[in-house]
Amino acid sequence: MSAPATAGDSGGAVLDPLPSPLDSVADSREAARWTLASAGAVGALLLGGGPLLAVGRIGDWTHALWAGGGLLVALTGIAWAMWQTSEVLVPPLTTPAVLASPALRGLREQLDAAPGYYFGSLATDVEGLLRHRRIALEISRRLPTADAAERAVLERGLATAHRNIARTDPYLRWLLATAHAWIVREKLRKARRHTFLSAVLVITGAVVFLVATGR
Repeated sequence: MSAPATAGDSGGAVLDPLPSPLDSVADSREAARWTLASAGAVGALLLGGGPLLAVGRIGDWTHALWAGGGLLVALTGIAWAMWQTSEVLVPPLTTPAVLASPALRGLREQLDAAPGYYFGSLATDVEGLLRHRRIALEISRRLPTADAAERAVLERGLATAHRNIARTDPYLRWLLATAHAWIVREKLRKARRHTFLSAVLVITGAVVFLVATGR
């Protein structure tokens, strides 16, 4: 997907299209896959032969409970990290409605700071990009019940709305692609924060398990 078409400079030079915002989605998901693989490796290590051998050194129920609790906490941390990171791999449904979500507050600030880049000269906000679609929908609803004279007027208005939709569509697609990439990036950031917190759980659980089985 290339950037919305804009008029060239006075020299007629043709610039290469900007990379699509969707190009960054693959990189974000690749980072999430590496995180999942790492968490899975740690989980396999916790469930490996070492902990089973250490259980044999437990001599009473008190230490057995401590060891089991520590292992449970560590595995909970692993599951938590994998669950949060796997959310990055779930494709979000990106519609104009999501632009009002809290996750896209940063994007909305960029839109307000530079509306000309995202909307061109055709609109100043998202509502302006969608206005012609609403007009076309309203005209289409009125056409079946219109008389001959009104139908002619409505058909001309519908043709104008379709031309405006064709002009605004590249900007709308570019904006939705940006929103999609932004959502995935925010999911990755959230997953990293949760992974850090889950690492604290894993370390705490592992320490408790080792202390309980180290007698």
